[in-house]
Formats: sequence, C-alpha cells, structure tokens
Amino acid sequence: MPTYNKLVRDRIPEIIRANGNKLNTRILDEAEYKGELQLKLKEELQEYLEAMEDSHAVEELADILELIYSLVDVHRSSLEELEDVRKEKREVRGGFEDRVYLIDVED
Repeated sequence: MPTYNKLVRDRIPEIIRANGNKLNTRILDEAEYKGELQLKLKEELQEYLEAMEDSHAVEELADILELIYSLVDVHRSSLEELEDVRKEKREVRGGFEDRVYLIDVED
C-alpha cells in the first residue's frame, strides 16, 4: 500500500473509493492546512517549471490558481481583495507585458 502523506483535492478520496480501494485520511487543523497548501504550491510550481508542453503548463497553472484561491481564504481575505491588490500594484508599477529586463542601474 503506497503512503502519500500529502494534501489532496477534496474529491480524491471519493475517486479512490470508486476504484475499489480503501484509504485513510484525516482533517488538518488550520496551521497544518496552511503549511500543506504552501508545500503543495511549491510542488505545483516545480511541475509548472518542468512542463515541456503548453497544455501541461496550463494544467499546472490551473493547479496553482486553485491553491491561490485556497490560500486567499487561509489569509482571511477574498478574491476581490486579491484582485484589488493586483490592480493597484499594476497601476503603480505596471505589469510584465513589455518584457523589460533590467540589467543595471547607475548611481
């Protein structure tokens, strides 16, 4: 029996049972949950960085976005507040569309 010891999406236990397998789970407390979300975010970011095809990269970005949604809740915020902060930073500092690569700054 494989051991995973990791945060999984909510329907994974249901899918495992539907395949005729037995499993053990537990519910994480808030501190554990935040830590596991952060670990999962690192894992998904690494998978994104290693993606060789655009379709795989987009799948990993979707996983990252799902984790961001959960982390917004953990930080007692909302998607609206997150979007407001993103827009404010974009207004003040800009986005990344112009592909500006800073080499150095003279004093």
